[in-house]
Amino acid sequence: MNIKAPKGTKDILPADSYKWQFIEDNFSKMAREFGYGEIRTPMFENTALFKRSVGETSDIVQKEMYTFNDMGKRSLTLKPEGTSPAVRAFSCSTDVRAIKPHKYYYDIPCFRYENTQEGRYREFHQFGVEIFGSDSMLSDAEVIALADSFLRKMGIDDLELRINSVGCKECRPVYRKALQDYLMPNFYKLSDDSKKRFETNPMRILDSKEECDKELVENAPTILDYLCDDCRKAFTDIKLLLDEMNIAYIVDSGIVRGLDYYTKTAFEFISKRLGSQGTVCGGGRYDHLVKEIGGQDLTGVGFGMGKERLLMLMSENGHNFGGIYKPDYFVAFVSDEARLYAINLVNALRNSGKSAIIDVCERKLKSQMKLADKVDAKYSIIIGEDEINSNKLTIKDMTTGNQIKVDRNELLRV
Repeated sequence: MNIKAPKGTKDILPADSYKWQFIEDNFSKMAREFGYGEIRTPMFENTALFKRSVGETSDIVQKEMYTFNDMGKRSLTLKPEGTSPAVRAFSCSTDVRAIKPHKYYYDIPCFRYENTQEGRYREFHQFGVEIFGSDSMLSDAEVIALADSFLRKMGIDDLELRINSVGCKECRPVYRKALQDYLMPNFYKLSDDSKKRFETNPMRILDSKEECDKELVENAPTILDYLCDDCRKAFTDIKLLLDEMNIAYIVDSGIVRGLDYYTKTAFEFISKRLGSQGTVCGGGRYDHLVKEIGGQDLTGVGFGMGKERLLMLMSENGHNFGGIYKPDYFVAFVSDEARLYAINLVNALRNSGKSAIIDVCERKLKSQMKLADKVDAKYSIIIGEDEINSNKLTIKDMTTGNQIKVDRNELLRV
């Protein structure tokens, strides 16, 4: 019986893994250029972390988390998102005593039990950044600018940046009551999920993908009309900063994000080419999360970016992801004696900083050269009796077919 990969997971083989390496290398490079250091957190966390941070009423906690008890009967959860673990790690570290702000980036797998579809899996992968300790909208503008710069560098320029303010503890309850009053006459028309959210988190109804909910909220009051002075000033400031950086945006009061910890700024980069699951990157500000999970009273802002959706868009745009890696040299051999010389040469080439391939299956010369074509080697070298006796190597350019004779020692010095 063939044992297949679990539903909602996907193997990444060499024919595709170079694409992942391309975006991973570019993201980490850009994050470092923006002044972020890498943070790595465990694959699983105490379940209480996500219940407290993401919110007990969120879909993630209620429906999607991979939660289990270990042998010590402790409740653990495979991390469904990256912000909460980053906050927990930061709060437990000595970094909290260092000069603010604290800037991290991460590259992680996440896990959520949900319906699978193209670009959406139960094990998925994210880039993310977080800034802790800055109340200024400059930090919000910076994380948006980082995401915008990276997506453009990856050749994606047809995205829409949508921004909103989701208010704070002062103004959000007022808006929540106004939204409930508006929806109450048509409560019976709401989807089952939205009926459950009506009391616990009615703002999530604005984000519903159900057609019946979309129709009901089309003319609903907007939170932007209920912002307190502080939130209104912050939202005006973030727009001013984005204008100054020439980053185009659309104000969309329906952007509320699916996590309960957001305050003030919320944003998404959306592609219409990905249908209903068009969000490639999303994030925002969370002013109370660090304190709520037991840390200091420090603000935070960040984003998460899905790799699978990013790769889909780049592939549709015809991106070559830097091209498949080509080895410098393929070394073939025609006899047992040549085999020993060839492996010695391959090892010497590698030690001198060059990439070199040898046929570990020890096939006939014709088949070795077919393999040289398959791996797309830049140059080939065939080792026979003459090469062993003279230490002179014939190097063939696999693209042009041109050949030159080079002394072995000279080749290793180049």
